[in-house]
Amino acid sequence: MHKDRTRPQGRRDPRRPGAPASRAATARPTAAPTPRPATTAAAAVAAPTALRHPHRPTPHEQFAERLLAVLSGRRPVHWMLGHTIGEAYEQLVQLAPRTPLRTRGTLPVVRTCGGFHPRPGVVEAFASIAAGEQVRAMAFRLEQGRDLRWRCAAVELGTAPTSPACTPA
Repeated sequence: MHKDRTRPQGRRDPRRPGAPASRAATARPTAAPTPRPATTAAAAVAAPTALRHPHRPTPHEQFAERLLAVLSGRRPVHWMLGHTIGEAYEQLVQLAPRTPLRTRGTLPVVRTCGGFHPRPGVVEAFASIAAGEQVRAMAFRLEQGRDLRWRCAAVELGTAPTSPACTPA
C-alpha cells in the first residue's frame, strides 16, 4: 500500500522536499545565476520615475471610473449610494435606466479626466468617455465631507450627436 495519500500512487515529483535527485537533474550542468546590476544612487536617479512611483489615481479619476460603470450598465445605481450627496443620487437614478454610456461591441473607457479646484474640498471634474469611434463628455462635482471622504454632488452628461452635421463624413 502507498504511504503518501496526497498524490496519485504512480506520480513521482522530484521537486518535493526530500525527494532523491533524478539522474537528468544531476547530469545537467547548472547555469550560473545571472549577475544583477548593483543598485546605487546614480542608478536610482537614472531610473524612470514611473517605475519607482506608480500612478495613484486622484479622487476625480476614481469617480469617473465609478460613474462610467454605473452609466454604462456594468454596475447597479445603488453601488453609488454611499458615494453621493444631495441630488447626485437622484440624477443617477434618472440617467442610469437609459444607460447613456452603453455601447454595442466595445466597452467604454475613460479617455481623459481632469479637474478644477474652485475652493478647498471641492473638485469640479470632467471626463471624456470613448468607445470605439464615439466620444462622450461627462462632468461631475465632488465635495469632501468632514470625514475626508469624497462624494459626488452633481453629474451631467454631454448629449449624443444626433444631427448629420455632427457626424464625421
